[in-house]
Amino acid sequence: MPENKLIDGRYRIVRKIADGGMATVYQAVDVRLGRDVALKIMHIQLAQGPHRDQFVERFRREANSAAAIANPHVVQVYDTGENDGLDYLVMEYVHGVNLRHEMQTKRTFSVRETLRVVSETLNGLAAAHRAGVVHRDIKPENILINDRGRVQITDFGLAKAASQATLSSTGMLLGTAAYLAPEMIENNLATPQGDCYSVGIMAWEMLTGQVPFLADNPVTMVFKHVNENVPSVATVCTGIDPQVARFISYLTNRDVNDRPADASQALDRLNALMRTLPPQALQYRFDPDAPAPNATTVLPVGGKAQTGPTAAKLDDRTQAVPMAGAATAASTPYTPRPSAPPTAANADATPTQVHHGMSTGKRWAIGVAIAAAVLALGGAAGWGWWYYAGPGSYYEMPQIEALHCQKNAPCKIAGVPWADYEKALKAAGIAYETSKSYSDTVPEGDIISTDPEFVNAHVSKRGDLQKVRVIVSQGVQQSTVPDDIMSSTDPLASLKRAGFTNIVHSADTDEWSLDVPEGEVISITPEAGTTVDHNEPVDVVLSKGPMPVSMPEVVGKPASDVKAALEEDKLTVTTNEEFSDTVPAGQVMSSSEDAGAQLHWGDSVHLVVSKGPEMITIPKVVGMNVDDAKKMLEDLGLEVKVSAPLGDLLHTVRMQSPDAGKQVRARGEDGKATVVTLTVI
Repeated sequence: MPENKLIDGRYRIVRKIADGGMATVYQAVDVRLGRDVALKIMHIQLAQGPHRDQFVERFRREANSAAAIANPHVVQVYDTGENDGLDYLVMEYVHGVNLRHEMQTKRTFSVRETLRVVSETLNGLAAAHRAGVVHRDIKPENILINDRGRVQITDFGLAKAASQATLSSTGMLLGTAAYLAPEMIENNLATPQGDCYSVGIMAWEMLTGQVPFLADNPVTMVFKHVNENVPSVATVCTGIDPQVARFISYLTNRDVNDRPADASQALDRLNALMRTLPPQALQYRFDPDAPAPNATTVLPVGGKAQTGPTAAKLDDRTQAVPMAGAATAASTPYTPRPSAPPTAANADATPTQVHHGMSTGKRWAIGVAIAAAVLALGGAAGWGWWYYAGPGSYYEMPQIEALHCQKNAPCKIAGVPWADYEKALKAAGIAYETSKSYSDTVPEGDIISTDPEFVNAHVSKRGDLQKVRVIVSQGVQQSTVPDDIMSSTDPLASLKRAGFTNIVHSADTDEWSLDVPEGEVISITPEAGTTVDHNEPVDVVLSKGPMPVSMPEVVGKPASDVKAALEEDKLTVTTNEEFSDTVPAGQVMSSSEDAGAQLHWGDSVHLVVSKGPEMITIPKVVGMNVDDAKKMLEDLGLEVKVSAPLGDLLHTVRMQSPDAGKQVRARGEDGKATVVTLTVI
């Protein structure tokens, strides 16, 4: 990938950091956030090869596994994507080196340094184990030491849930052979205890400068892990504190049940140990160049003697141990360095010191013995390969007629009748377990998936837990529209709880309603109580509640028109009538709501309607005592004026104006009472 190339418009390549078996890692800059990142881009030959799906799955598993873990000792994954057909991961850029680099530089570490690295590695793994993730590939290459000297675990490409097997569908046991736990090799089980075992082997190597089992090929190496106990680190580091040696042995017990259950338990044991170790114990460091008390000379076949303990180390990169049927050429290249010969599982070879000056006959006899030993060892290694890694170690997932597989392409076992495939598994003698699941695409009774998932994938014969896991379709899940859906206060949530996944609803089609409360159902198809496929569309129209309306100007307008208009807006109208000297009869004098007020359907509005001016019929008061007449008229709301042009002799009303029987307004337009004039004599 050229420098300065922009990936997905966001990540600009700065430089290449390293090439791996699956991908190339680059330093890049996130131009959006302005930070350094590590960009891991899949090799093009893998992205375009026949096994692309498996490699992409592993690539994406790395992102998902790391993203599920929040811990300062785990390299964080920020983003994933695909660019020009190549999957990529965006990870935290760690300024530092890996532990392998430190090992090659320092050769051995003090107890203090070793236990600090182990503690921080266990801390990160504890977070992974709590998240249900097993790393499966703990080794010095995957332990980064940042520029602050702190551990960060990387490369979760092999990580899986603890319940899943570790044998890949391509027939290759992944992971560096020197650090593999016995149950991973023998039973193909990924366990938190297996991660602890790998940490223990790594600690053994940090303290001694070499791994506990030495061999010139991965097959012999894994054979030893399965059949031999890891020797105490004290056999090499004779001055190490016994408590430290016991802790390393605790991590590297061959029996999985004798190891800590997970990294949290291992870390607790380590913390307790650290509280009791004296300072001088922490300072201890093994010197590999110091002469051993009883150095033994190992005689390699056909070569010169070497002083032990010595042997070739495996290539630092992750090795793929080929299973029978998997092309060796597809494996990561392995080039062994000169080493001591492998040891058979049932015979502990005792290094033989070379003696000079012996007779020709004796030398011939020793040569024959060595040749016989070589043949025996070769046979044991061959048997070990056949039994633990070759054809004797596994079954192959069968193919049936209903599976239409293409030549030289992965053939996934799915979409065929389980009854037919079950017969094939039984015929092959392969154990299995089934579970059922609903499927929108796979008919009832057909296979949704298997683990392993491809034809010819390997199923280990070792251990009792190696079963093929099959998920069989129950068909499309059925869901029932709840009976109380029309009165539900959250009908969409009720439908989701009922299992519906295709709920068709838009706020744009919701309706105003005077009768249905806001948020409840106005209409639904299919109707309540109907059972259909969960992915069938369910059309829902919800109520928006009463529609908002604005109060119009009504004062001075005919009451009948106003009432009709308000009722058309679904408002409840009440009225009463009052006299008005200014508003004509039949018109609105006032309302309970001001013009422009925000109302809703169903709200009440009260109108006061004018009866027009109040009218009074003038009573006859002529001949009455003037005081009585005045009181009568004033009680009617009239104003009375008395005139006595001839004098008030009799105190009796002689004339009145207006005349009796005439109707007059109680008040004039000025609001003053109408005047009645009485003439008295």
